[in-house]
Amino acid sequence: MSDLPPEPAPSEEASAAATHGPARHHHHRHRHHHHSLAVWLRWLAGRIHHQADHPVLLWLTAGAIGTVAGFATLGFRLSILAVQGLLYGSSEERLASTAAALPWEQVWLAPIIGGLAVSALLLLARRLRALDELRAQSVAEVIEARAVGKGNIRFRTGLMSAIITFVSLGSGASAGREGPAVHLGGTLAALASRALGLKPRNARTLLACGVAAAVAASFNAPLAGLLFALEVVLGHYALRVIAPTAVAATAGAVVARTYLGAQPAFVLPPVPKAGLVDFPASVVLGLVCAALAIGFATLIVRGPLFVQKHAKRAGLPLWALPPLGGVLLGAMGIAFPQVLGVGYEATSTALHGGYGLALLLMLVGAKIIATVIALSFRFGGGVFSPSIYLGAMTGAAFGALAGVVLGEGAAAQEFFAIVGMGALSGAVLGAPISTTLIVFELTQSYEASIAVLLAVSLATVLTQWVTRGNVFQKQIELRGYHLREGPQRLILQTVRVRDFMTPISRLKKEVSMEGAALYADDTLGRALGLLKAENLDGAPVRSRYGDQKVIGYISREDALLAYNQRLVEEHEERSL
Repeated sequence: MSDLPPEPAPSEEASAAATHGPARHHHHRHRHHHHSLAVWLRWLAGRIHHQADHPVLLWLTAGAIGTVAGFATLGFRLSILAVQGLLYGSSEERLASTAAALPWEQVWLAPIIGGLAVSALLLLARRLRALDELRAQSVAEVIEARAVGKGNIRFRTGLMSAIITFVSLGSGASAGREGPAVHLGGTLAALASRALGLKPRNARTLLACGVAAAVAASFNAPLAGLLFALEVVLGHYALRVIAPTAVAATAGAVVARTYLGAQPAFVLPPVPKAGLVDFPASVVLGLVCAALAIGFATLIVRGPLFVQKHAKRAGLPLWALPPLGGVLLGAMGIAFPQVLGVGYEATSTALHGGYGLALLLMLVGAKIIATVIALSFRFGGGVFSPSIYLGAMTGAAFGALAGVVLGEGAAAQEFFAIVGMGALSGAVLGAPISTTLIVFELTQSYEASIAVLLAVSLATVLTQWVTRGNVFQKQIELRGYHLREGPQRLILQTVRVRDFMTPISRLKKEVSMEGAALYADDTLGRALGLLKAENLDGAPVRSRYGDQKVIGYISREDALLAYNQRLVEEHEERSL
């Protein structure tokens, strides 16, 4: 078959033009050219659709997704500032100093008004069935989409989550903007995958592209965006995904730098020189950050469950929670305006040594409480920014103490603030390599990066050992998926009996339809468990609905073959 487009058949108008003079001929020739162009466009669209999984086209698509995700991240950031301008009177990223200068009534009311708006959006989302759970989504749902949902995220879910989150953060909710930006980038990538009809494997690659672009645009750090997508979302470093993900991360960073300049999200000081004693001290700081990361991650996971349980006991609907949380956040904002919103102004101040030891310690506790309240009471947001904030405050406090204990032999307070920022955030997110790269791209300091690598490695290992997974994995476990146990366990949880059963109409031999049976939506793990427990070679499959008639049959061989095939597919995707 030729790759050329089909020649358009001569139209009746073209035939008539040959007999009706030059003017009519010119008119119909013009229409004929339009017809030819339409044929070419239809042919090109068909070729793109059928060849969308080709590596070159995937790279081009990755570049387009990276650009769109970069602009979406930029728009998301500006939307937060627009809401902040309405409620606090300033659209600049200096919420802490702005709130400190305002009357206490305005500071208290802003999160309450934001909470009322979030409640209205949650009600709307419930009516539109836009959210699976009544809360905005973030990074955990992107990881779940990669692991369970074949890279698919509904567009209305991503859009509603983004709106809820920028209203939340703009009104002063203590949470992060990077996680929601990651979800927005993943949503746009999933939309492109559906439009192009990509296979699940390439849809997951494109999902990583959207994530990489969002992180790169948020931090002006393309390398960190690339590694975050591979390390946290995909969970592997297969060679075939590196090129398109790198293209997307670069495109996202270029968009951010074009419109925001090369200035990072928060201003870093010049990195002080470090001596030999500072590297053992960084290891000690890693232990401190591990303890805080364990406590913070545990509260982030358990806080929403605690509030939900007591709201149910009180007969309070979940959509009514945000204004109540706004009352608490507003009160905290009056006492500690530094904890409001994303918190990067306070983070910059800590990195520059602008806070004393006592205030640093109070801000660590206040930020943990404020973030747990915001996320537990259904405000939208992530945990990336709060983790960076807590790490900077903890590191600065550690640096102040180190200066007292070690005297002039210790590095300046700013050095440990940078180390703490990387160590605590890396431990919470389970992303030691990405956070080390973020620090390096922001500081261009090998000394600081080596110290961060020491601290974050220790902090991550200890945190993972105690909590049995990073904060995203623990959130996903609440929905029944244990990603930390690897693809072997996940295959047993996600493959359904209907995926490998033989329909009743295609059975080639007589089999018994009596005894224990399975349902079509039962998992592969349940099927294998039943066959082993009952010592069966096979079992009939029933529909769960209606009169539950038998619709198929599975054998032990079918189940084992389905398991092995998926294992091979997982191995190929992660290693090629």
